[in-house]
Amino acid sequence: MKIRTILNSILAAAAGICALCATAAEKTEAKDSPKVLIAFYSYSGNTRAAAMQIQKKVGGDLFEIKPAKAYPTNYKNCVAVAKQEIREGHFPPLEKEIDIFKYSIIFIGSPNWWGTIAPPVGTFIKNSNIEGKTIIPFFTHGGGGMQNCESDVQKYCEAGNAGKILKAFTCPGSLTKEPVPELEQWAADCMKQAAAAAKTDKDGKSGKGK
Repeated sequence: MKIRTILNSILAAAAGICALCATAAEKTEAKDSPKVLIAFYSYSGNTRAAAMQIQKKVGGDLFEIKPAKAYPTNYKNCVAVAKQEIREGHFPPLEKEIDIFKYSIIFIGSPNWWGTIAPPVGTFIKNSNIEGKTIIPFFTHGGGGMQNCESDVQKYCEAGNAGKILKAFTCPGSLTKEPVPELEQWAADCMKQAAAAAKTDKDGKSGKGK
């Protein structure tokens, strides 16, 4: 009976040690996991819905980009203001900024506004220290597709010395009212690419594989 009691105690202790090791491993993995930010501007809610689907799939923090002076709620007036900003190359000040230092992967979302990104998104990119960050753009549109959105984001990000800029995704804004499987799959694939690239960079810096 005593032997059985001793054995049970040993097994219980071993199980406890294994549980502690597993918890420590999980904490290490969580600590080493890249921090993800999903920054977006949305006028009508379509790009916000896309951002929320991305967050649901890959996790991360949401940050809604808002101009300090909101665009007119009247669509015709909004068009007039936004077109003038785009025509003049004006980047409006934002309502608030975010320190992106802790994030290594940044999804950036925008509606397609007359062939390019919404001006507040340009402000966000220009005002953020994106050096070395992995940038993943996504867009919604009303029928115009991607047009110059991806190339403009790439141009601004390259000027900010971004690390990597992954292939963008775009879809009609009307589709985001329901789950978009292609969007979720794209987001998951991008995370795999970003993680693989980060591991390669880390191994290279530590001298592994030499």
